[in-house]
Order: sequence, then C-alpha cells, then structure tokens
Amino acid sequence: MVSRRALISWCLYDWANSAFPTVIITFVFATYYTSSVAADKVIGTAHWGYAMSLSALTVAFAAPVFGAIADKGSGRKPWLGFFTALCVILSAALWMVEPNPSYALLALIVAGLANFAFETGMVFYNAMLPGLGPQSHIGRISGWGWGLGYFGGLLCLALTLVGFVQPETPLFGLDKETAEHVRAAAILVAVWYAVFSIPLFLFTPDKAKGGGSFLNAVKTGLNELMATLRQVRGYGDIVRFLIARMIYTDGLNTLFAFGGIYAAGSFGMELNEIIIFAIGMNVTAGIGAAAFGWVDDAIGPKKTIMIALIGLTALSTALLIVEGKTLFWIFGLPLGLFVGPAQAASRSMMARLAPEHLRTEMFGLFAFSGKATAFLGPALLGAVAAAFDSQRAGMATILVFFAVGMILLLRVPES
Repeated sequence: MVSRRALISWCLYDWANSAFPTVIITFVFATYYTSSVAADKVIGTAHWGYAMSLSALTVAFAAPVFGAIADKGSGRKPWLGFFTALCVILSAALWMVEPNPSYALLALIVAGLANFAFETGMVFYNAMLPGLGPQSHIGRISGWGWGLGYFGGLLCLALTLVGFVQPETPLFGLDKETAEHVRAAAILVAVWYAVFSIPLFLFTPDKAKGGGSFLNAVKTGLNELMATLRQVRGYGDIVRFLIARMIYTDGLNTLFAFGGIYAAGSFGMELNEIIIFAIGMNVTAGIGAAAFGWVDDAIGPKKTIMIALIGLTALSTALLIVEGKTLFWIFGLPLGLFVGPAQAASRSMMARLAPEHLRTEMFGLFAFSGKATAFLGPALLGAVAAAFDSQRAGMATILVFFAVGMILLLRVPES
C-alpha cells in the first residue's frame, strides 16, 4: 500500500479536474456560449451538443489505444501529465472567446479538444487506482476520490459565481460589457486544475517503467490491443461488465442531461432554482460516493452498484409520479446519494476485474463503454417524448436503462 501522502495526492487530482466539467462543460461556460456567443440559444445548444458528442466519440475510440500503449511504455503519469497540461492550456484559451458569433467556431473547437484531453487523461488516472492499496480498500479509495471531486468542482463553481459572475463589480475590475467576468472562469479553472494536480505528480507512485523506446511501446501496445480484441472471449467477465455499465451509464448521462429540462418543463422551476438544486444534488452525490466507499469494500462493488441502481430507479419513479416543487426537492435531492456510488463503485469494480498487465488498456475500454452509445439515451428519450407528447413519458425511458443494466450486471462475477 502506498503512503497516506501519496493516497491523498491521488484523491486530490479528482478535486482538481472536477472543476473542468462542472464550470466549463456543465454550468458557466456552456451557458455563456449558448446565450452570449452563439447566434441564438437554439443553434448554440445544438452546436454545443454536436461538439461534445464528437469529442466523446473520439475519446471512445482513442482511449483504448492510448491505454494499450501506456501499459507497454514508460508508465501512466507521463501520459496523464500530457493530457492534464493540454486540458489546462485549452481551458485558459477559452478566455479569448468574446460574446460575438464570430467566436463561436473557436469556442467549439477549443472546448471540444479540452474535453477530449480531460476524458482521455481520466483513463490513466483511473488505471492508477489498483496500485494504491489492497483489494479490501479499493472501494473506499475510489469513493474518497469521487466524493472529493464533487466538492472540488462545487467550490470552484462557488468561487466563480461569488467572485466573478454575481458581483456588480467583479474581482480585478473585469469588464462586464465584453463578458470578461464570465470568461475569467476559464482562467480560474485552468489555475485550479494545474495547482491541485501537482501533488499527484510529486507524491503518487507510478507503475514500473517498461523497457524499450516509445515507438516500440506504440507497436507492442497496439499489437496487444488487437490481440485482446481478437481474444475477447477470454475476458468474458470484463466484457459483460462493460456492456452492463454502458447501459446503466447511458441512463445516468441522460438523467444529467435532461434533469434540468424536466424540472423546468414539468415542475415550473426557474433557472436559479435549478442551479441551486444542481448544487444540492452534487453535495449529496459527493456524500454518497464517499460514504458508500466502505459499503463497496464490505459487500463488493457489484452489490454496491445494484443498491445504487435500485435507489436511482425507485427515486426516479417517484419523480415521474409526483407533482409540485416541494415533492421534487424531497425525492430529487436523495438521487445524488446513489449517483456517486454508481460511478465510484463502477471504477473500483473495473480495478478489481482488470488483469494487472492490461490495466490501462482495460480502463481505456472502460472509457469506451461510457461514451460509445452516449447518443442512445437522449435519442430514445426524445423519440418517446415526441410520440406521447409528454416529458414524463420521455424521462421514463431512463428506467429502462437502469433495469437492463441491472439484469446484465447480475451475470458478472465480483472479481
């Protein structure tokens, strides 16, 4: 087991990088792009969605390749360092995006590339998990990291809102006319990500370095990946788990993407209420991820994921039935308690299933399973909502993904 300092440094990277999806991809910059940069909100929403989908699709196919190369090369930290630096630089570059449609293409390219760097870096970060402690502690380590990530992202978001977005006079006298107070969020994220990721590179050990040159690692890694794919039956347990995860993750991603839309359309919630609710749900998700880490180690990740999916299904069903904002808050906030464990326990289960010599490659396939069919959930939701002319009918499709994911997960062994 590594030292406590090394373990804290690894978890702190989750705190560091969560600022990017929270501030850039989900709340501040995405909203700024659609409302102030794009020609209009409808076009902006569509183009932002296309850019993020293309970025995710690229990650899905590139991540296994990078993972296979890293397994045969000089370790994971050099790759993680490269993609971290790339995401930091591209995040800072979003400062250049002024509130004018002429900057729309620049915003989409830079944000899409930054998201690719962020997601790809996670492959190497996640692959370090099995080496941080004994099997009996993997669940809580994953949960600690994931929980810390939720709180790190929220704190960076809070600093953005309090320091730049909400005040009449933003910090450093930034010009609101040219949206400097909003664009500064990109600089804050870049600094936050860079500073808090440093401890991992200083104190968390990497796997033993492989011999040979970089080109040899590329050749050997790609050959290994092709061999793995050809002999996929030999990794049947992992394949079954990845398929199950692909399905229930589609449900989770769709829930994230359309939760705010559903709250506004079916419960009449205003934007400020939705933001407050999102912050509250992130808090409960962080608590759930950290607390269920011990449950993961006690009963295993598979049972933990099943408990999380059952909880998500029950609360989502309630939200499809109830009326009124009060009941939405009552049943909506506890959803977070099960969202975090579903994600953190999935990571720890992959860490337990992956063969040691193929860990990064397998986490590349893990990334693939989270992105390959990301279009399916939103597409099915939209089709059903249109067919029945009902948001609630569309949101009900999420339950199908949870149910199918649980059924498939039943066939996967614990380790």
